[in-house]
Amino acid sequence: MAETKGIVVQFRRGRKNYKPRHFLIEVEGIDSRDKAKELVGKKVIWTSAGKESKKINGIVSSAHGNNGVIRAIFERGLPGQAIGTEVEIGGKK
Repeated sequence: MAETKGIVVQFRRGRKNYKPRHFLIEVEGIDSRDKAKELVGKKVIWTSAGKESKKINGIVSSAHGNNGVIRAIFERGLPGQAIGTEVEIGGKK
């Protein structure tokens, strides 16, 4: 699979806790758990906006739910403003 785009949906969270490095990502064209499982192990890159853009790398760890959402674990936590922004998915770790 070539590079794919995804949108950061939310932190991975529970009722009272959240995981600052774990994010849920909705991927274009993927609408089932089986298709999402094919992305496990792929690299994820989030790029910040602005003149001096920073990149934070992560890895797809698993599928989340049955609607094609994936869970990615990043090296560092993303800022809260990252929710709703694009990420690139592709390439092996």
